[in-house]
Amino acid sequence: MSHGKLREEKNCLNCGHHVEEKFCPNCGQENTENRRPFYYLFTHFIEDFTHYDGQFWGTIKNLLFKPGKLTETYLEGKRQQFVPPVKLYIFISFITFFWFAVFPPFKINFDDTNVVSKLTDKKFIDKVNLGITQKMIDSIKTQPNISQEDSVAIEKLSEVFSDSIGVNSYGPSLNLNEKMEDDFDFGGYKTRKSYDSANAKNSGSFDFIKTPIAHQFFELKEKGVKKGDILKNLLETSFHNLPKALFIYLPIFAFFLWIFHKKKKWWYFDHGVFTLHYFAFLLLNILFFALLFKASKVIGISWISTVLYFMMAAIAIYSVLYFFIAHHRVYHTHGMLSFIIGSVLFTVNFIAFMFLVIGLALVSFLMIH
Repeated sequence: MSHGKLREEKNCLNCGHHVEEKFCPNCGQENTENRRPFYYLFTHFIEDFTHYDGQFWGTIKNLLFKPGKLTETYLEGKRQQFVPPVKLYIFISFITFFWFAVFPPFKINFDDTNVVSKLTDKKFIDKVNLGITQKMIDSIKTQPNISQEDSVAIEKLSEVFSDSIGVNSYGPSLNLNEKMEDDFDFGGYKTRKSYDSANAKNSGSFDFIKTPIAHQFFELKEKGVKKGDILKNLLETSFHNLPKALFIYLPIFAFFLWIFHKKKKWWYFDHGVFTLHYFAFLLLNILFFALLFKASKVIGISWISTVLYFMMAAIAIYSVLYFFIAHHRVYHTHGMLSFIIGSVLFTVNFIAFMFLVIGLALVSFLMIH
């Protein structure tokens, strides 16, 4: 398919050979005008996939609905019918990253303005003041020697304190015996000072990982960020990092395949092709999952949202089954043996991949300011 206007000159701009028709008989370059509008950079890239002999759509169809078909065909040497695995993965990865960049499924924001508004909220101030007062009373009560006058004063102060709670106009009475919502800890420590003090006495092998996370945790706590927000951030960041994690994990996944299969029959290259196709499928599923999730948030009709959630669950289940079907089809192992090897491979890769995702999430967490 021509991507531009043909040149009137008959010399090839690439090799200088004489060109009678559209393409140079010597190097194969199309003899078209080399001056193009800016949008051509993007349209040419997309047209190469979506319009050339239906190659792209046939590839996508087989990728989604015929597990292992693309890998099997490619390894047999039939490589003109479908888009090459590297090119396919790069294109799908580009589309997925582009979607997440323009339409992020989550909004992660620990903006300081939330802290300012919280600190100026009267209800929050009253709650903090009452909490401080209660702690002061409890501290005095723990003293070994309390005079009778102090006991009377504490009793009267407690009565006034209880009355102030009872007449709170902001809602139900505060139960200050329960832990305050923002009074959370990290490993049993509520402040950075107490954590560092304890850590100095009892250092561990993984302190180089644990200590920066703890410091970031306490820093966010001092800014007024809740524990639930921090956990939510880790989960959301993990979802954002899935495409990046898949790209990083490509050679590791192929390596595990290489370990569990015969070295003489299967080369690392063969496992790489299988990995590229499977990860391209996973990226497409992540993209579909994100689209459905976005639609469920935009559409306010409950039954439609329920249907979309069922579709998202089906995508997740199909992603797991897809691996077993593709593995059996490509490696031609017997039913039970294929299932056992596939189960071990899936479990090992799942655990290793989760470690990678969690690691990337923690790195992103440490970079929050």
